[in-house]
Amino acid sequence: MKTLVLWDIDGTLILSGGAGERALVVALHAEFGLAGDLADVEIAGRTDRWIARQVLAKYQLPVTPENISRYLAAYLRALPPLLANSHAHVLPGARELVSALSARGDVAQGLLTGNLRAGAELKLRHHDLWTPFAFGAFADDAEHRNDLGPHAVTRACSHHAVEFPADRVWVVGDTPHDIDCGKAIGACTLAVATGRYSLEELRAHAPTAAYPDLRDTAAVLETLTR
Repeated sequence: MKTLVLWDIDGTLILSGGAGERALVVALHAEFGLAGDLADVEIAGRTDRWIARQVLAKYQLPVTPENISRYLAAYLRALPPLLANSHAHVLPGARELVSALSARGDVAQGLLTGNLRAGAELKLRHHDLWTPFAFGAFADDAEHRNDLGPHAVTRACSHHAVEFPADRVWVVGDTPHDIDCGKAIGACTLAVATGRYSLEELRAHAPTAAYPDLRDTAAVLETLTR
């Protein structure tokens, strides 16, 4: 093992067809009796805990640890049936690239995501993509995305009983927040324009590499393992 690849989920590996956003709206009504929306709440690249805090503040609900936990528990209850929609899918090339990396003996793969661990598992199991990832960092670990990287690297080192130097760690994601998160731990960053940001917008944040999507398995594989 010499290279560690840490994956974002939404907009990078999969799209859930808006299931996550709808689950947050459903949970707001179920737990607090409010018929609201997520307008003016930034979702892409943020953690579930950060998003929950913003939604509670928007509707002038007490932003307490108890209310955040209540809201996120309701979100997790609402999510599973909403994942079964016609717009949810694995993004082009993602499954093939994960499989190609899994077949190599010199690469470890984990998750570095703003999802709660339970939410990440629900989303990836729905698309049969959970198994390749034995460890990761999640919103359970920290509210701010830039604080997640050390958790992921520590778990990778523990799981594989090997050290991964920063220049052999890659953070793969679709938002500027993913790029910043990787830079916060000195990692390389691969930006992919399959989410809400264009290739030009992502390149403005100076990732190590950037691709429009993950279709060219050989090219992306070479970038990650060179």
